[in-house]
Amino acid sequence: MDALGSPDAFDSMGTIGIEEELYVVDEHGRPTAGTDELVYETEPPAQLQSRLDHELFKSIIETQSPRLQGIGQARESIRDTRRALIEHATEHGYRIAGAGLHPEADWRAMERVDKPRYRDQLDRIRYPQWRNTTAGVHVHVGVDDADKAMWVANELRWYCPVILALSANSPYWCGEDTGLESARASIFESLPHTGIPTAFDDYDAFAAHERRMVLSESVADRGELWYDVRPHSEHGTVEVRAPDGQADPEIVLTLVEYVHALVVDLAERFEDGESPTRPRREMLAENKWRASRYGHSASFLTGDGAETVGLGTIVAEEADRLDLDRLPALLDNGSGAGHQRDARATSRDAVCELTCLV
Repeated sequence: MDALGSPDAFDSMGTIGIEEELYVVDEHGRPTAGTDELVYETEPPAQLQSRLDHELFKSIIETQSPRLQGIGQARESIRDTRRALIEHATEHGYRIAGAGLHPEADWRAMERVDKPRYRDQLDRIRYPQWRNTTAGVHVHVGVDDADKAMWVANELRWYCPVILALSANSPYWCGEDTGLESARASIFESLPHTGIPTAFDDYDAFAAHERRMVLSESVADRGELWYDVRPHSEHGTVEVRAPDGQADPEIVLTLVEYVHALVVDLAERFEDGESPTRPRREMLAENKWRASRYGHSASFLTGDGAETVGLGTIVAEEADRLDLDRLPALLDNGSGAGHQRDARATSRDAVCELTCLV
């Protein structure tokens, strides 16, 4: 990974990239200490060649899509990548699970990956990174101009809590009910350089911030600026990192479709000369807390802070405004956190089974 990116990377509008962080579990869906078998010790299927890697822990892996053209290709990529990964895991005696946090995983029993990048992070960040067993969905949408990408990322800050609330799928932490709908958000935000960032005046201002963080050795490279939304100066995309990991591929696809529609819409508004909204970061942090705590039941401060609006109202308006037929189903079908709690009322094994990919 290059320590710094380039504005020249922003050369394509509307392309899609998807990264999914997922758990390697045993045949019953329960957590494993971790294994190198699926990534380093065996040859992955062709669909996963150069697109499968470990995260910090050996029991967490990440799939990375190629650059995709449109939602149709996104659907095919999610389906084919998951099918290949499930078959690869089954061949070696494992299963794959999706959630923001595995409901039974304990970071103290999980093996870490022995890579220089992660060794450096563990030594530098210490406890917050030691316990970082989180798993998310990262959505990239190509933007064809660096300043446009920065404007879009600034505007997307208000939507990140909405996206988190829709995806909330991590009520359990080390086997305990946290009382939150997305405990992943709270765990991850204990790391430095996370959460909803401030607004930047233009791409040069963001690039200067990247350089400052790298040259001051605050981060090893620009990839450690783990904000909920950011211009990705290597891929030439706006990247949204807000959602919890998911077992259901339809939820992932719907979130991808929503993020894609938002980026395309905001890019058009930038081109039309629309003025930015620039809500205060403190207000956005309050909205993120509401999303993490209440999930589908959350209400949010509006962009001007004058009132609150419920998630249901936002979803109905967004589905109509952006012509997203599938978006209301994320609410109608209930939250991942709620489904986990319902399954846990039956047994711990039931909630583990619920998170497994099929």
